[in-house]
Amino acid sequence: MKNFIKIFSIVLFGGFYTLEAQQIVKKDTLAGTELVMTMDSKVNAALESIEDKCSRTTSMVVSSDADDDSGSLRPTKIYVPNRELTNAEICRRNPRILGYKIQITTVKSNDEANEVKAYFRKRFPNLKVETDASLRPNYKILAGSYFTKQSAASDLSKVREYFKSAIAVQYRIFCAEAK
Repeated sequence: MKNFIKIFSIVLFGGFYTLEAQQIVKKDTLAGTELVMTMDSKVNAALESIEDKCSRTTSMVVSSDADDDSGSLRPTKIYVPNRELTNAEICRRNPRILGYKIQITTVKSNDEANEVKAYFRKRFPNLKVETDASLRPNYKILAGSYFTKQSAASDLSKVREYFKSAIAVQYRIFCAEAK
């Protein structure tokens, strides 16, 4: 009798479980393949509400395929090139990038910074020089704009003839000015 009660309770519990569970068919958002899952209807409703919130915040386009009459929403496709982008392509997308500048020296006052800049302009009229005051009371004197450390190397060697402490540092640069 005890075994009968155990078996009956297991069958009864399994019966209730299968009544609440249902088969759900979802479409994969990337490949469009079907995925069949068995889950509780309450869990499915919760997942659908979360998915609805996500679909409202992301940019979606209406499908215009002839074979798909449902007019379903699909995420916009992102083009990823299979080659390295040129500097011109990078600059078109983002005018300010992380590149390199030559840090000539660091001085203690704005007057000293202006003197160093004037001296530098006399020696290197073709290089743009600027002051970075983010380290106040110290001022960094920066020159040039370069995409890579290697492109800054030739100018750096010339600058080091006059300023021994000059180094190439990573810095936000404008693409249009960079070499």
